[in-house]
Amino acid sequence: MTERSAAVTRETGETDIEVTFAVDGEGDATVETGVGFFDHMLTAFARHGLFDLTVRCDGDLDIDDHHTVEDVGIALGEAFAEAVGDKRGVVRYADRRVPLDEAVASAVVDLSGRPYFEWSGEFSQPTVGAFTSDMGRHFWESFAMHADVTLHAGVEGRNAHHEVEALFKCLARALDDATRLDERRSDTPSTKGTL
Repeated sequence: MTERSAAVTRETGETDIEVTFAVDGEGDATVETGVGFFDHMLTAFARHGLFDLTVRCDGDLDIDDHHTVEDVGIALGEAFAEAVGDKRGVVRYADRRVPLDEAVASAVVDLSGRPYFEWSGEFSQPTVGAFTSDMGRHFWESFAMHADVTLHAGVEGRNAHHEVEALFKCLARALDDATRLDERRSDTPSTKGTL
């Protein structure tokens, strides 16, 4: 099996980002974005998806967390797309529901090659520390658009910390499931022959 990994850099007037991502990892993460809760979420994503991940981001946090979170989502999406490559032999589809105390997140994923994002739910509080709660949704939208995946996701609960954390863990499990190699398949899982 070839190594499914990628490294991406992204430099704009708002952020300077380096991301490395390995699909077939051990859950190791080194994350430095300047937003503590976001670092915690990316670390949980790597741990629960068994992805190896490094993220270094120097962003305009003097303004707010938006550009940092959005641009990391873009860079991680690009790294994910490069790492999974032609998707030969992958399972392709996955769905998960993950609880965290009173909160529950759901996700349905298709490694379709067609970027699409659908969202349902709301976050119960506007912020978690220095992290704007709605950036939990926006991160995954940015990821989906640049990873070329179809992603339907949602949350419900009463505590935004739990809701966002359940979302990141849920997407970790769903993306791990979808990227697994199916030993019965050596081709690309599409009647078109390509994704």
